[in-house]
Amino acid sequence: MIEVEKLTKKYAGLIAIDNLSFHVGKGEIVGFLGPNGAGKTTTMRILSSYLPATSGRASIAGYDIFQDSLKARAHLGYLPENVPLYTDMRVGEYLRFRGSLKGLSGARLKTRVGAVNELCDLKLVESKLIGNLSKGFKQRVGLAEAMVHEPDLLILDEPTTGLDPNQIRQVRELIKSLGQQHTILLSTHLLSEVEMTCSRVIIINRGRIEASDTPENLVRQLRTSGIVRLEVKMGEDNPVPWLNNLAGVKEVNVIEEGGWRHCAIRIEANIDLREEIYRLAVERNWTVRELSRDRATLEDVFVELTQTDA
Repeated sequence: MIEVEKLTKKYAGLIAIDNLSFHVGKGEIVGFLGPNGAGKTTTMRILSSYLPATSGRASIAGYDIFQDSLKARAHLGYLPENVPLYTDMRVGEYLRFRGSLKGLSGARLKTRVGAVNELCDLKLVESKLIGNLSKGFKQRVGLAEAMVHEPDLLILDEPTTGLDPNQIRQVRELIKSLGQQHTILLSTHLLSEVEMTCSRVIIINRGRIEASDTPENLVRQLRTSGIVRLEVKMGEDNPVPWLNNLAGVKEVNVIEEGGWRHCAIRIEANIDLREEIYRLAVERNWTVRELSRDRATLEDVFVELTQTDA
């Protein structure tokens, strides 16, 4: 659905994106991640024909976005981070207006406006002025506008910005449901949302792609150390030297509370020492109340790939 090849955007004294190449297949929900200033929004604006590129090529649904821009945009719905709405128009009026600009008319326009109103749960506010709506409803109106012409591809730039937790959950469920019929390229800082929503992740940093894979594979390839948590009661015994003797242990931090020792054991990447720790506890007659390993997350991957250049 999206093909990007050696895409570059330069400003005076700044390279915003540098030789980017990636693809998004039909039916995928792909998270497009990176720190502020990494080039995410620039890339999305180029794909949406809001910005020209300095060099490279890109296509949407087989149409070159530079040479066949109108045909490419017919397959695209774009929700920018700051939704540009006409606040003095009513919701239904605005969606009919935007649909007409995208080539809809007559029964087709009426059907599509009704469909996106239903899909984005806008029926109750259809006759209200956009300027009087909450942030959450304005985001929904922007999303409805992006979908009104029934595009194959949705590009969503920070769709949950400024929303409360309940609204974020609602938008997340809506995006997941849209993924059944649309290809989606999603930029967000909420990495937990990406793990629950996206089938693949592209991480960009300083204009270059650092990683592209499923969230599960990226977490599995994480190179940073892990943490095993041990909560034990051991009398006068000191757990630190015994734990430090285990191969793969990098550091042990202990906090004592109510006779229990809470040990945070930092271990080398991609190993699991819980069996060895349990055997040690049995040998030393420690009473174990907890033995667990912290699960690595997409946030850990993101930090590892981007923190050195932040």
